Amino acid sequence: MSNSSSITQFLLLAFTDTRELQLLHFWLFLGIYLAALLGNSLIITTIACDQHLHTPMYFFLLSLALLDLGCISTTVPKSMANSLRDTRVISYTGCAAQVFSFAFLIVAEYSMLTIMSYDRYIAICKPLHYGTFLGSRACVHMAAAAWATGFLNALLHTANTFSLPLCKGNALDQFFCEIPQILKLSCSDTYHREARLLVFGVCLAFGCCIFILFSYVQIFRAVLRIPSEQGRHKAFSICLPHLVVVSVFIITAMFAYLKPPSISSPSLELLGTVLYSVVPPAVNPLIYSMRNQELKESIKKVISWVFVNTDHLSITVHK
Repeated sequence: MSNSSSITQFLLLAFTDTRELQLLHFWLFLGIYLAALLGNSLIITTIACDQHLHTPMYFFLLSLALLDLGCISTTVPKSMANSLRDTRVISYTGCAAQVFSFAFLIVAEYSMLTIMSYDRYIAICKPLHYGTFLGSRACVHMAAAAWATGFLNALLHTANTFSLPLCKGNALDQFFCEIPQILKLSCSDTYHREARLLVFGVCLAFGCCIFILFSYVQIFRAVLRIPSEQGRHKAFSICLPHLVVVSVFIITAMFAYLKPPSISSPSLELLGTVLYSVVPPAVNPLIYSMRNQELKESIKKVISWVFVNTDHLSITVHK
């Protein structure tokens, strides 16, 4: 039996013990990570450089892209490195940093998605008051509130989780340091203290979900009252990407955490965690750019500018 004071490292769950499959996992995760890195970086660069996109909707999208980048960078690189080096080890400090970063980013992202639903609600249901409700100062305050909520959540959970005595070994049944897996190693009654924090987190998530649903009920009612088909199509085009992103986020998280114990298994838990922690950051840029013509055109301009300047630099070097 060991306690938390003697633990210097944790053992993460390996996807496989076969060397060839470990390398396959590395290349698969590398492809997903590079796709997420490229997609989110393109959105951040495009919104930052294009003056036409300096609106509340794109400001929140830029914040979401930053959170997506941070979220996938917290979990995937370490898992890739372990597969490449054929190891399962993560240091105690590294595990604590991973827990803090993931708890911070995932809650901040969910808060940002809730704020984005409010942005869509004001844009569709109260367009004449859009500038009043969503001025530049209000947008900064809302984004700061989302990030602060994530930070406070992470601080509370990380401090509480790593203050628990751990006496059931150091092996985690997950490919990154996840709070529920660390709690399984605890044999203290103070486990219930963390459980209360988790219940509070679930209630907060449920409240955000209700707010998002209420916003979209109002949005759809307003859209159906628009007389022109072109107007309805434009309104749906604005709302659909966000609704798809929210659905992917909530459904994958529910699959990971709310599935019945009767169908639970280590492989299914691993799949669920990959779905909610790895897939959304990689597909969100694609979802947002597919239906948004304005964003697509701006991304094309940025890519063209990069290629033109690269060719110009190459010609200059050759001269």
